[in-house]
Amino acid sequence: MHIESFAENGVFAPARIAAVLRTTKDEVARTVGLGRDALMRADRVQSPKTQKRLREMVEILNRVEPRFGSALIAYAWYRSEPLAGFGGLTAMQLVRDGHAAEVMDYIDAVDAGVHA
Repeated sequence: MHIESFAENGVFAPARIAAVLRTTKDEVARTVGLGRDALMRADRVQSPKTQKRLREMVEILNRVEPRFGSALIAYAWYRSEPLAGFGGLTAMQLVRDGHAAEVMDYIDAVDAGVHA
């Protein structure tokens, strides 16, 4: 799974993300903490906030996919696996709350053997 496969003309495309993850654009919106209109209206899809949230999710999925072997399993982990040291919150919850950088740091630390 490459970031480019989720973009059209340099813009993250919710329909492509939903297709790869076998879900809906509505679900993708909820997953990244945006309202339905953010992914349904062309002007909102291209907004910096929408693009930032989509990029954060895709970057996190790209980091963990090699460990799980598929985008779908990485997405399931992102949505449901509580992260150690984050009070039982999942990557999805942390991204929705604006803590994507901390999730990426956590993944990097796990990959480096700092966390088990």
